[in-house]
Parts: sequence; structure tokens; C-alpha cells
Amino acid sequence: MRLAMDAMGGDHAPKEIVLGAMDAISQIEGLHITLIGDEAKIKTHLTTNRNIDIIHTDEMITSEDEPVRAVRRKKNASIVLTAKEVKEGRADACISAGNTGALMSAGLFVVGRIPGIDRPALSPTLPTIDGKGFLLLDVGANTDAKPDHLLQYAVMGSIYTEKVRSIENPKVGLLNVGTEEGKGNDLTKKTYALLQDAPVNFIGNVEARDILNGVADVVVTDGFSGNIALKTIEGTAMTMFSMLKETFMSSTKTKIAAGMVKNDLKGLQSKLDYSEYGGAGLFGLAAPVIKAHGSSNKRAVFSAIKQACHMVDHHVTDTIKETIEKNELEKEGTE
Repeated sequence: MRLAMDAMGGDHAPKEIVLGAMDAISQIEGLHITLIGDEAKIKTHLTTNRNIDIIHTDEMITSEDEPVRAVRRKKNASIVLTAKEVKEGRADACISAGNTGALMSAGLFVVGRIPGIDRPALSPTLPTIDGKGFLLLDVGANTDAKPDHLLQYAVMGSIYTEKVRSIENPKVGLLNVGTEEGKGNDLTKKTYALLQDAPVNFIGNVEARDILNGVADVVVTDGFSGNIALKTIEGTAMTMFSMLKETFMSSTKTKIAAGMVKNDLKGLQSKLDYSEYGGAGLFGLAAPVIKAHGSSNKRAVFSAIKQACHMVDHHVTDTIKETIEKNELEKEGTE
């Protein structure tokens, strides 16, 4: 298996990208990684050349760049060349922790979409109380969505959850303001009707307050609502840990208590650790494209690599393509 990685994307690039890649090479048999970026900077952290190649470029897309324009103008940017490796068949999948908008643009313009998919979805796996986690899509690839788009998200999310996360017959929920069938706006009402006849295990509407309890394995929503939900979850988690730390450090008594529950708190923090879940998949593209967290350390990079490998090994893209084609044929047959 061959992966292409943007070595210059992310807050801790290229060091953590290179370290994560070397860990993956040492633990995943048959894996070959191509690192794209500044060769001199990459080699500073590279201690082995086994199954690792470098494509040199000193051009990058930064957070200040306008994504679509940058992808079109900076043809030799590391994130564009990473996608190009996939497009031209030299890599099976690609990964970047860089500019999210630029990766989505490179995915669309360079890698291309699966036929029949109107819009790709950005889809992270988030933690739940039982430790299983759930897939949330879309979280920002498309802020405006139609019912047909959300139907496609449900199909893609269900396939990924079953094939990669090994959850049989995953429960698919529609994020809404209430669980009753008639709740929501025009988008959710029309999507609800479509999902009832979709080839997924649709369990109905789910509320935001329940998604961390594991009410569904896949939660479907538009990119606007999904992005708000994602950032609310991330912000709440950071705020809670900050408040806990402040409380435990407030007096001698609480400091003693903190020492007694230190290991338990670490266990709780690990349940909310993004590095365990890899990155956010850009579902709907012609090959696996993974957006790793911008602050990824080597552990998170390794998780993103494993995620990409699972998607390739389990033929997730092909399965999505076949399912969409089948649905289109069935739709034509009923018209």
C-alpha cells in the first residue's frame, strides 16, 4: 500500500508528520509513504529511508491563503502535489494536517468526486461515553446542503462505519431539534423522508445533547450545523478540563484530592483524545483523503495513517461507488 502525505501541513510540521510516518512504517507491513515538502527540513527528523520517499517542494498553502485560489495558483504546493500523487495512481490515499479548505479544494479539483456524489462530506469520528465513538458528517465541507446530499452522507457514513470501524449494521441518526418525526426545518423533514427508504439502519432524529451518549453510530447533518456541533463539543471539553484543573489547584485540600484521582483524570482525558480517532475523512472523493487535526502529534498522525490504510484495505471508496450506482438504478426503475 502506498500513501502520500503533506509533510508541511499542520502546527507541528514537518517533525510530527515525519515521526508519525516512521512509526507507521515500522508497524504496518507493506506500507510505503511518500512525504511531500521541504526535503532539508524533512530529513532533519528522518532517521530511516526504509519505505519512505521524499518529493521536494518549498511551496506551501498557509492558513492565510484563500483555499480555492491557492490550489489553482500554487501548483507545486505540498498539499496539491500530495493530491496529485493519488490522482496519477502513485498513491492509494493521501493525508494532510494543513489548511482544511485547501485540502477540500485539492480533493475536489485534483482527486475528483465519485460519480453520483453531489458533494463530499468532511467526517470526523468523535468520542462517546462507551468508548465506541460516532461519525459526524458533514462538519464543514458544505454549509448549504439539500436533502439528497444528506442522504448520500448517510450512505457513505454507514459504509465507512461498517467497513472501517467494524460496527455491524450501524445506527444512523439525523441531527435535529427534537426526536419526533415532524420536528425541524424543511431540510430535515425532507431528509427524514428520504432516509426512511435508504439502504441504512435509520433510527430517526437525534438531539445534540444525546450524541455523546452513543445514541447513533453515524450522525448526519448539514455542514453549517455540523461545524457548530463539532466546535461546541471541542470547546466544552477544553472548558471542562480547564475548570477541573482550576478547582483542583484552588487549595491544599483539593490538590491532595487531585493527586489521588490523577490516573482517573488521565483516563477520562484519553477518552476525549482526538489522536485516538485519526482524522476526518473527506467522503465522496474518488480515493481516500484524510484531514488530520491541525495540532496533530505523531500519535495522531499514526492514527490518521491507520485510518487511510483501513479505508484502502476495505475498499470503502469502491463500496460507496457501487452503492450509489445501485441506488440511482433503483430510483430510475421506480420513475
